[in-house]
Amino acid sequence: MIRHLVLFRLNEGVERDDPRVVEGVEAFRSLDGKIPEIRFWECAWNISDRPIAYDFAINSAFEDAEALRRYVEHPEHQAGVGLWREFATWVIADYEF
Repeated sequence: MIRHLVLFRLNEGVERDDPRVVEGVEAFRSLDGKIPEIRFWECAWNISDRPIAYDFAINSAFEDAEALRRYVEHPEHQAGVGLWREFATWVIADYEF
């Protein structure tokens, strides 16, 4: 299995209630069930007030690297990525477990 972690940081001046952010969050929350390669899916806002913390996280799992690739290339995923590019930056980590 491959764990796929994504941590998002909202751009300076962008708030969680910004309509673009609300749309972006919903786009990612709705992926579970739309993309068959997803084996585990959760996403949520960070609750830590530590200055190094990111704002939003996705924790997901895929059967193998090929399934992860298909997910990354899936049009629904790409649509969500396009939304988030407008108001955030992110980092990822993929590892076997």
